[in-house]
Amino acid sequence: MSDFRVLWVTGGGSGMGRASAIAAAEAGWKVAVSGRRASAVQDTVDRIRSAGGTALDVPADVRDTASLRAAHERIVGEWGPVTGLVLAAGLNTPQRNWNDQSIDEFATIVDTNLTSVARTVDLVLPGMREAGSGNVVVVSSRSAWRFSPGSGVAYMSSKTALGALVASLNDQEGANGVKACHLCPGDVDTDFLSLRPEVPDADQRLSMLTEDDVARSVMFVLESPKHVRIDELAISPVGQR
Repeated sequence: MSDFRVLWVTGGGSGMGRASAIAAAEAGWKVAVSGRRASAVQDTVDRIRSAGGTALDVPADVRDTASLRAAHERIVGEWGPVTGLVLAAGLNTPQRNWNDQSIDEFATIVDTNLTSVARTVDLVLPGMREAGSGNVVVVSSRSAWRFSPGSGVAYMSSKTALGALVASLNDQEGANGVKACHLCPGDVDTDFLSLRPEVPDADQRLSMLTEDDVARSVMFVLESPKHVRIDELAISPVGQR
């Protein structure tokens, strides 16, 4: 594990990001939480603090470079270099096919799911290099691991590209003590399901992964020994095809 336990979680106001932030704080990490909705970010931070953990609210839109840079500067100013990064911000749309998608919305999805990951990693890499330690967990999707036409053209394309982004990090930055994991969860019962063309009902959700299942996987990566790199990790609920 890192000697400098400062973790930044994007998409930490809800879902898998929030669960991961809480789990990391319970394990002793100092956790900075980002998300577009300041109230949701504050709720995650309040949960962590009420349980005795250390957290910092740094609301930011991952599509806004200035917003991200300000958040990063505040984290470094308060705690020092970020050496753990969980990237959980994501976006999709019910319009998922070539015959109904908007190319503008396509670009927004790619910016959120792919470009913002590069944007955030680029901010933290200098500090990770200086510290000689960095652990990046990119929360991607099963659709990046297996062809999943129902997930949509933009979503699937953006998530698949994350595999190459992670591989490039491991190839180029491993010598600097930086390691990255492409985490690919299957169906997860979160609010994100509301963006599906057909929203799953309560019975369908019972068979899915939970936010905490994903958070446990994130912690498996973050808490692995410093010399161990988890290049890619796919988890699915039993029975998902």
